[in-house]
Amino acid sequence: MSPSVRQFRLPDLLSACPLKDGTSPHYKEAAAESRAWINSYDIFTDRKRAFFIQGQNELLCSHVYCFAGYEELRTTCDFVNLLFVVDEVSDEQNGMEARATGQVFVNAMKYGDWDDGSILATITKEFRARFLRLAGPNTVKRFADQCETYTQCVGREAELRERNEVLGVQDFVPHRRQNSAVLLCFTLVEYILGLNLKDEVYEDETFQEAYFAACDYVCWSNDVYSYDMEQSRGLIGNNIVTVLMNERGISLQEASDYIGAYCDGLLKRYLNARKRISLSLGLEAAQFIDAVGQWMIGNLVWSFETVRYFGPSHLEVKETGIVYLRPQARFDDSGSESSDDEC
Repeated sequence: MSPSVRQFRLPDLLSACPLKDGTSPHYKEAAAESRAWINSYDIFTDRKRAFFIQGQNELLCSHVYCFAGYEELRTTCDFVNLLFVVDEVSDEQNGMEARATGQVFVNAMKYGDWDDGSILATITKEFRARFLRLAGPNTVKRFADQCETYTQCVGREAELRERNEVLGVQDFVPHRRQNSAVLLCFTLVEYILGLNLKDEVYEDETFQEAYFAACDYVCWSNDVYSYDMEQSRGLIGNNIVTVLMNERGISLQEASDYIGAYCDGLLKRYLNARKRISLSLGLEAAQFIDAVGQWMIGNLVWSFETVRYFGPSHLEVKETGIVYLRPQARFDDSGSESSDDEC
């Protein structure tokens, strides 16, 4: 990216998406309890605690799981907050350290009697107990497997960051599906709705078409929305915007425009496949695919309701579509943030 490029226009994904957004009536109570639960472990520096609170992870759950009951919504808030902990820790680690962090998470999630005494293990085991109360056996196994795949990809992301290596589009897409944790979060839809889908459902071609189109839509749209925040923190390698600019030699604006067109195609693919889900798979398969659509629209809406990606200008960015790139932040030894600008 040229140093002279200091702004770009986002693709207008919101107006192009016909899916209906919703919010949970249980949001405020569930969010407060989940946030208090995480904060009770006092694991964040002041800077990270502020970033955690401002990010409003629980509000995302309110949108994407708007159909959840109170207990189920609280559990999803706990999980998204747990992922925030894993992600924030691993972002500052090398490959070996990130894999070790991920293994703690996986072991605590998969094995009820495993414990290394760490805070991460304790938090994970507490979430696991809540999740197991309502999840079916197929869902539990699928969720555990997805957790393992997710952590492996987070470790790989750290290794790529160490080498300053950016993947090509073909390799990045399956990698991003997993290290974004979107597929993992999709599994929570089964938990919320009380489903227990068989593996054969996930192997169906039309089901896969809708499933991966929804996942890629969330990943690609999230990457273009989060690009400024990530570049300001020096973490741009794990983003489809960077991948496209690097592989195709295109500008930031051209990458943003391409993502907009590609997301339109993914949306059409999802909607078309959703109509063609075979009745032979059972009504639960169609119910699941319909519900993951809430992630597609909910993530878009949430991105403009929080300061996580666009800072205090989030409502202005929603109105204009223009993102002004922030300078890269610097962190002193105390963990306090400063910017390249003095004012």
